Amino acid sequence: MRILRDYFLREYFGPLFLSLIVLTFVMLLGNLVKIADLVINKGVDIFTVFKLFLFMIPALLTYTLPIANLVAVLMSTGRLSNDNEILTIRVSGINLFRFISPVLIIGILLSLLLVILNDKIIPYAHFASRKTLIEVGVKNPTAALEPGVFITSFEKYILFIYSIDKDKLHNIRVYEPQGEDKPTRIIVAKSGEFISIPEKNMLKLKLNDGTADEPDPANPTTFYKLNFKTYYMSLNLAQMQDKDKIEKKPKDMTIGEIEEQISKFQKQKIDIIPLLIELNKKIALAFACFIFMLFGLPIGIITHRREKSINFGISLAVMGIYYLLLVASESIALNELLPPQISIWIPNFIFGTIGAFLTFKLCVF
Repeated sequence: MRILRDYFLREYFGPLFLSLIVLTFVMLLGNLVKIADLVINKGVDIFTVFKLFLFMIPALLTYTLPIANLVAVLMSTGRLSNDNEILTIRVSGINLFRFISPVLIIGILLSLLLVILNDKIIPYAHFASRKTLIEVGVKNPTAALEPGVFITSFEKYILFIYSIDKDKLHNIRVYEPQGEDKPTRIIVAKSGEFISIPEKNMLKLKLNDGTADEPDPANPTTFYKLNFKTYYMSLNLAQMQDKDKIEKKPKDMTIGEIEEQISKFQKQKIDIIPLLIELNKKIALAFACFIFMLFGLPIGIITHRREKSINFGISLAVMGIYYLLLVASESIALNELLPPQISIWIPNFIFGTIGAFLTFKLCVF
């Protein structure tokens, strides 16, 4: 039995490492346009570009390792099945689950490794990459702002911008905490833009089509809802430009930091759904490595295909469906149709259930 397991592991590890290298390299090439823009338009030196490449690699592993794992499983089991070696093993009375169990254990170990990467290494690399990008001579001070991050650099205000299209901001939330045991003032706008005033080290935030909570002068704890077409706010720029105080996006935070931020924002009555989504994604994407393996093992045996192109095509199809479901799950969570603790795990549940059922069926029957 040990000889068979070692044989299966050799068949599995070769495609795993090859697929991981190829996929990571291809995804790095996808960032060349952004890197070229830094070199051509902003004069970034080669050393900085090399640093950016290094910082990108850990973040890419979150996606490339599960896909490479799926490709390796499909190729190894597909070849063994096509050569009737799986059939020979079953006819010999060897329990198929015992044969594939070492690979399943490897899948669990890879997922646990990704949990550590997603919690510690990837947030550090992602944040270091953002700091490097801000340090490379960006002349526009608003370039330090990114969508999907709680921005607390400005005195008195906390900003959250859902999307940025060039200089235009969309779906903006501005929070102004009033102190403990007092309600937080909230300004919501459909769109907006920053107007830089460098001589005064200030930014003006122009908001369009929204509502603002305005305090009652006679009772500061009471607010009136004010609808506006255009609303201007003055923000201090100096703190935002301090590279040591660049605010972390949820992707830049460890699990512990996200939990601390959630606790803090809950007390201030600030929406924590984006943080809950990122917290659950860190763990769900890590266990996608095991889920893909659990799904890929029976699929590879059933399809009887040893061709690399076909197995790679199946992997791309599975990957596409999985990440489309993940995007849909995020949308469900953002629209508060389901809690993030449930919706983000929907893709894993679907593929895991199918994989577990097919594996059980193959091993029992």
